[in-house]
Amino acid sequence: MSSICIDGSHGEGGGQLARMAVALAAITGRTLHLTNIRAGRARPGLMAQHLAALKAVATLSSGELSGAEPGAREIRFRPGSIRGGDYRFEVGTAGSIALVLQAVLPVALHADVPCRFAVTGGTDVKGAPTWDYVQRVFLPWLARLGVEVQIESVRHGYYPRGGGEICLTLAPCRHLKPLMLDTAGCLRDIRGMAHVARLPLHIPQRMAASARAALADFGPVAIEARVVEEPEACGTGGALTLVAETEHSLLGATTVAERGVPAERLGEAAAAALRAEVRSGAALDVHAADQLLVYLAQAEGVSRFTVRELSLHARTAIWVTGQFLPVGFDVSHGQGLDRVTVLPRNNEIGACRNC
Repeated sequence: MSSICIDGSHGEGGGQLARMAVALAAITGRTLHLTNIRAGRARPGLMAQHLAALKAVATLSSGELSGAEPGAREIRFRPGSIRGGDYRFEVGTAGSIALVLQAVLPVALHADVPCRFAVTGGTDVKGAPTWDYVQRVFLPWLARLGVEVQIESVRHGYYPRGGGEICLTLAPCRHLKPLMLDTAGCLRDIRGMAHVARLPLHIPQRMAASARAALADFGPVAIEARVVEEPEACGTGGALTLVAETEHSLLGATTVAERGVPAERLGEAAAAALRAEVRSGAALDVHAADQLLVYLAQAEGVSRFTVRELSLHARTAIWVTGQFLPVGFDVSHGQGLDRVTVLPRNNEIGACRNC
């Protein structure tokens, strides 16, 4: 198998590209030289949460990772065999657990036996999916593709302290199902989860109330408001996750509590994001679209979905996935939606590691 050099400044040019490149290198068995890591950022190079994800993939794939240190703008990675078993990864501070999982889960599908992951860090941090979104939107999509994930325990952790932890088990899956979704279909219900830790109950209640008011024209909106107590939470923080269930789809939107930002504004922001998704009629929300591409690229058949707007993250995911896997992507626009068709050449994917 030949080595590959990836320019980490391409497209979105952030940590997502670095995580995906290393994960795809592990899946295909290709030696990777990754350059210009996060070149366009105010603080270029690898930060703690990026390092955690890359090292996790290297551990899972018995690989050799060189140059991976804080601030590094270039790394080399030689993957080995992907082994199942028990793993513990520590992100440190409040680095996002969800972003580490984005790197390791697609790799774990190729393990010899199930993987059990314990990951510590932040569960609800700005700039990353909340844990409720992962559990109630992303993992159900994986289940639809045939992936079996069991969540064993969760402790919430927030910026800047972190201290959250999740434990989950994922079974290997070499035969992913394709996804064919042109529309979300009729809205069935909207529900949500507003939680805080070490803060008064009225804060999540106000988040929930403002979100319900902003979504009232869709009908009743059930949002649970709660204070998460020890040992289910570490530190001070909170988040709001909204989920719209439709005839064919799940659409999500989130906000994370920030010091100085009123609870009402958080609720309104999440509601506005979800309203845009529901009104568009798209099959996937903008965040699910970019997260699922690496799985659809390995599915046993053609996938197609619509999205309100194909984000730069998603376009970057399309580019980097195409550098590693024998897959084609077709993107078109019509009736206010972006339509993405994923065309894997399955007979080649299974042989990637043996090329």
